[in-house]
Amino acid sequence: VRIPYNASHETMWRKDDLYDVCIVMDWNIRPRRRSGGSAIFFHLARPGYTHTEGCIALNRRDMDRLLPFLSPETVIRVLR
Repeated sequence: VRIPYNASHETMWRKDDLYDVCIVMDWNIRPRRRSGGSAIFFHLARPGYTHTEGCIALNRRDMDRLLPFLSPETVIRVLR
């Protein structure tokens, strides 16, 4: 979308570096369900692992350790 976008949008270029590493999770992409939410990311955590807006976050050290193991075929499952 072009911002500003009245429904909702995320600023990806940020001073806090949260999205310096950002993987888009396959949530509500195919098929898209109205009111199903969207834009769930796997990104860098804030100091102290404070809450996200529904995303998954790791500190930079752990993310750097994980990234070499990921490929286009990797499946990331999120379990409660």
